[in-house]
Amino acid sequence: MKPKIKPRRAPLRVGNEALGFAGLSDDGRSKEERTVWKLPSVPPGVLPKGKTVAKLAMDQAPLLNQTYTWALGGAWAEGLEFMGYPYLAELTQRAEYRRPAEILAKAMTRKWIRITSKSEEDKSERIKQIEDAFVALEVQDRIKTVCEHDGFFGRAQLYLDMGDLVVESREELATPLPHTMPAKINTNTPLQRLTPVEPIWTYPNQYNSTDPLKANFYKPETWFVMGKEVHRSRLLTFVSRPVPDMLKPVYAFGGLSLSQICKPYVDNWLRTRQSVSDLIRNFSITVLQTNMAEVLNGGAAADLFRRAHMFNRTRDNRGLMIIDKELENLINVSVPLGTLDKLQAQSQEHMAAVNGIPLIILFAITPTGLNASSESELDVFEGWVLSQQEGFLRPHLTTILNIVQLSKFGDIDPDITFQFEPLSVMDILEIAQARKTDIEADVAAIDAGIISPAESRARIAKEEDSPYAGLDPNDLPIPPTPDDGDLGSMFGGAGSTEVPEQSPVTGPEVKPNGHDTLQLT
Repeated sequence: MKPKIKPRRAPLRVGNEALGFAGLSDDGRSKEERTVWKLPSVPPGVLPKGKTVAKLAMDQAPLLNQTYTWALGGAWAEGLEFMGYPYLAELTQRAEYRRPAEILAKAMTRKWIRITSKSEEDKSERIKQIEDAFVALEVQDRIKTVCEHDGFFGRAQLYLDMGDLVVESREELATPLPHTMPAKINTNTPLQRLTPVEPIWTYPNQYNSTDPLKANFYKPETWFVMGKEVHRSRLLTFVSRPVPDMLKPVYAFGGLSLSQICKPYVDNWLRTRQSVSDLIRNFSITVLQTNMAEVLNGGAAADLFRRAHMFNRTRDNRGLMIIDKELENLINVSVPLGTLDKLQAQSQEHMAAVNGIPLIILFAITPTGLNASSESELDVFEGWVLSQQEGFLRPHLTTILNIVQLSKFGDIDPDITFQFEPLSVMDILEIAQARKTDIEADVAAIDAGIISPAESRARIAKEEDSPYAGLDPNDLPIPPTPDDGDLGSMFGGAGSTEVPEQSPVTGPEVKPNGHDTLQLT
């Protein structure tokens, strides 16, 4: 008897429609998985009439190169692309995206700068006028806004307003503005104000995309600002996290925003936070096993819901639940909640890790455990902020300083510069200990014949925050006598009352003048 042959079943096939895809590409990726390399959208009015964004701006010429065409056609497989300024603006309404940018902006501008001079010549009056000009122009507040825009959008721009006449002249706006020459910036045409401009209102016009050996490679020469062409020297561009040249047109010559960097971690946090909340709300489920034969056979469910309603009304920890012995049973299913706080905290900490802000600053979360401290994290954060100030703010702040000098004095003093104030401030005991250490070092240098007391006094007189600031370096006190203790060693060794004559190398000769002080000759 021949064995019975079973009919062959058709293989199981899952169509693309069942997966929700309109279709797959040749490489097996859906349209949702493939990155579309496209230019950002431009709001109406940004480009002049007749100007359209129909191609990759100045990148039309390199498209003839096969390597460049290959890169544009299929090199992007990670699903990363520019989010667009409207979407980034929408994200600023959520605290998880807004706080990192605001914290970094405040940290980089909170202590601000101190304008100083590298020359021994007294230039305090000129520095005072520059400081007053910085206050009048609200430079600190404008730079803070620029830092926020860079965090929100990946690009920030600051317009140098030279007056209403310049704004009205479209031809003048498109011309360069030399930052170090008094030809266009002087006391007659000074800097009027600084105006931050959000990147959604600007778009690059012309840039070199063919010769990487030139200085203007992938650097726009001019920008369109609501229909006006503005030269880059009049519109300072800040980008703290630039993207590679190949991606710059896609990002409108901006960089990565903090929002885009943090988004995967914020999404995980929001999902975890909501899941924990839902789990806490429904962590305990009571199961009532009862007779559902009538409902499952198509009958009415009125009696079943009346039974459930009765169960809920009498459900209480201090009440009595009565069930049918033969037909019903009661089961309670509870989810353990002991580790939810750790899982949620870990998801929250990931957001701090990606933007480099300590937990104590970003979330006001103090470390736990014996002798736990955030001091080391704060030191690292302050060092990182200083590096950001030097690399991100110093170039353009130097430009503003030069323009202010041209506006106030008509020239630029190369000796005048500025320093960023440290974020941390020493307490009284730390300051006193530091000053004591400096004085002890001066005493050792004087005993070794390296410096003279006059040079030590001159150093102390230059310390701005010292209680001895402003001392006359030439008005030396009378040397201590042996009865005064070991301080006499400062002028002649231990127990010495003689004031040694100093050579021209170590300092001027000191002679008594008959008063309580010694006069230098």
